[in-house]
Amino acid sequence: MRLDHVTKHVFVLPGVILALLLRGPQVHIGLWPFVAGAVVAVSIASANYVINEWLDREVDAHHPTKSARTAVQTRLHGSAVWMLWAVLVILGLGFAASTSKSMLYTAIAFAAQGIVYNVKPLRSKDFAYIDVLSESINNPLRLLIGWAMVDPLTLPPISILVGYWLGGAFLMAAKRLSEYREIVASHSRELLVKYRASFARYDEFILTASCIVYALLSAMSLTIFFVKYKIEYVLTLPVIAILFGEYMALAIRPASTAQTPENLFRERILMQIVGVLVIVFAFCTLVNIPILEQLTMPKYITLN
Repeated sequence: MRLDHVTKHVFVLPGVILALLLRGPQVHIGLWPFVAGAVVAVSIASANYVINEWLDREVDAHHPTKSARTAVQTRLHGSAVWMLWAVLVILGLGFAASTSKSMLYTAIAFAAQGIVYNVKPLRSKDFAYIDVLSESINNPLRLLIGWAMVDPLTLPPISILVGYWLGGAFLMAAKRLSEYREIVASHSRELLVKYRASFARYDEFILTASCIVYALLSAMSLTIFFVKYKIEYVLTLPVIAILFGEYMALAIRPASTAQTPENLFRERILMQIVGVLVIVFAFCTLVNIPILEQLTMPKYITLN
């Protein structure tokens, strides 16, 4: 169930914060949606991890560290594994249904993502690029959970969902870049392909380029959101760029924490940049800077 990965659910918080900022005055906020939403996030994610580890047991045996996982080292009964998956999914869907339709639909999509990503004949993790984009869809799904905790009657703007999704794609591509560099250097590319079929279509240069593309597209979508809803938020973009840069640098270091995102909170510099981003975001939320409105207007420099 990988309960030690619960730190990843921090990606729910921006959904809560954005909903409070954009929709707070129009909604009645109660305690139960927050409790239920937390249970939904943890239980559905745990269900996805359960089938992930079970269905990956043969390929994980080729990975230098994942070969130590329980499903590789211990003989498990498939019926018991799928029963645990079903219990966790039913638990998550039950709590979701007790709050709102939007929470329930998001929980269904979250569980379906685990099936698409892990189960044949779909198993999107085996296809280059699709693996990254399908895994990172968990990011906007977590944002939707946070949003539904506050406002179950609307959905977040598509620009922030796409920006969040592509930001997650950057993180997942950087993770694969780190894995590629380390495993190829210490073992071989053939071993890496045995572990994950999608690596047959990747190399270090392609993965690096994809990281840049995902980061740029994420920044583009976020900028659209900032310009439409509060122009002051564009001041966060330099910090976001530095955050992407630091994460990229982290990914290409030996034994990178990018391979274990649940441990990123231990990266001091990365967390300091996140702290600065929170401060700048809070400042932009509380302060209006009228001069920034000029960024949305056509203006030309006249030469005399």
